[in-house]
Amino acid sequence: MGRRVVVTGMGLVTALGNDLESSWDALLRGQGGVRRITRFDPGLFATQIAAEVQDFDPEAFIHKKEIRRQDLFTQLAVATSDMALADSGIDMNTEDQTRVGVIIGSGIGGIATHETQNRRYLEGGPSRISPFYIPMMIPDMASGVVSMRYGAKGPNYCTVSACASSAHAIGDAFRLIKHGDGEIMIAGGSEAAVTEMSIGGFAAMKAMSTRNDEPERACRPFDAERDGFVLGEGAGMAILEELDHARDRGARIYGEVVGVGMTADAHHITAPAPQGEGAARAMKRAIDEAGLDPTEIGYINAHGTSTPLNDAYETQAIKTVFGDHALEILVGSTKSMTGHLLGGAGGLEFVVTTMVLATGKVPPTINYEFPDPECDLDYVPNEMREASVIGALTNSFGFGGHNATLAVKRFEE
Repeated sequence: MGRRVVVTGMGLVTALGNDLESSWDALLRGQGGVRRITRFDPGLFATQIAAEVQDFDPEAFIHKKEIRRQDLFTQLAVATSDMALADSGIDMNTEDQTRVGVIIGSGIGGIATHETQNRRYLEGGPSRISPFYIPMMIPDMASGVVSMRYGAKGPNYCTVSACASSAHAIGDAFRLIKHGDGEIMIAGGSEAAVTEMSIGGFAAMKAMSTRNDEPERACRPFDAERDGFVLGEGAGMAILEELDHARDRGARIYGEVVGVGMTADAHHITAPAPQGEGAARAMKRAIDEAGLDPTEIGYINAHGTSTPLNDAYETQAIKTVFGDHALEILVGSTKSMTGHLLGGAGGLEFVVTTMVLATGKVPPTINYEFPDPECDLDYVPNEMREASVIGALTNSFGFGGHNATLAVKRFEE
C-alpha cells in the first residue's frame, strides 16, 4: 500500500493575486484575470488578450543580481516555493536535506529569454548572446534553482509534458514519497509564456480565443459560445510530506494525496482522443489507486480549456467513468478566471483542488451563459458554492496526448 502522503504547504502567483490568500479570495468571488496584453504591443496579433501576472515583485524573494540571471518562470517558481515552505512551517536547517526533493513542471520554460537573446543575436551577432542564455532558458532550471536555494539534495528534475507537466510533477512527487525515496517534496509548476512568439504560435493554430473586445468574457469553459483558450501565467507549488514526518512536527494538513493516473491518447499531436478515452482511463486509474469509491468524488477541477473539443470530450470522459454519479459532481474550471497556465496549470489547479477539500468552498466557472447540449454537467456556473467534499480529482491533459489526473481526499486519521 505504501506510505501516506499529505499536503502541508502551498503557494500561488496568478493573474488574480501574488499569493495564495489573494488568489483564492478572487477565485471564490469569480473575479476574472484576463486583460489586453501589456508585455508587448499585441495590435498585429489575432489574439490580443491574456491573463498576465500583475505587480509581481521578484525582489521580495530574490537578490537583484540573481533576478537578472533568471527567467520570469524561474522567479515565479522560487517565489511560490518560498510561500509554500513558509506555509508548511518546515525548517530546512533541521531536515535531512538528502530526503527533500524538488520536481517542478514547465511546458515551455524560458521562452521570453529565448526570444530576447535571439533578437540580440540577429541584431548584433553571436557576441551579443548572454552567457546566461542557456541556463535561463532550459525548463529544468526552476527545479535546479529551488533545490540549490534550500539545499534540497533528494530527487530533483523537471517534467515537460505540455499542459500536463506540473500534474506529472506532483504525481511523481507523490509516488517518490509513497515508495520511500524521500520525506518532503516541493512540487508544482510554473509558466511565463505571454510572449510574441508564444501568442503568435498558438494563434496560428487557431487554438486561442479572439474575443479581444471583451477580454473578461473570453474564457468560457463548457459554454456553447467558447472559441478557444486564453493564455495565463503564474505558478502553483505544494509541499508534499510523508504523514508520520508531518505528524511528528505538528504540521497543519490541508489534504491527502491518494492517487495518480497517467495515460496517453496515442491519437493526435493536438486534438484529444474521441470521447475523451485517454482522459477517462487517467481518472479511473487515479480513483483505483486512491481506493476511493467513485461516489466519494464530489469535485473535479476540470482541464476545462474553453476549446470546443476538450470541453465536450472531458465531459464525456467524466460520464464514462462516473455514470449517473457524474450529475452529482461539481465540475469547475478555474481557467475561466486564471487563464491556461500551460505546464503550470496542474500546479495551480492542484492547489485549488486541495483548498476546496480544506475549506468546503468551490470556486465557480465564470462566463457560463449559454448551455451546450454536449456539456451537461454541473459546472458551478458563475457563483461560488459551499460543499462538503470527501474526494476530488484534478485533470490535466496536454498536446501530444499526455493525460494526468491527481486524486486528493479530505485528511482523516
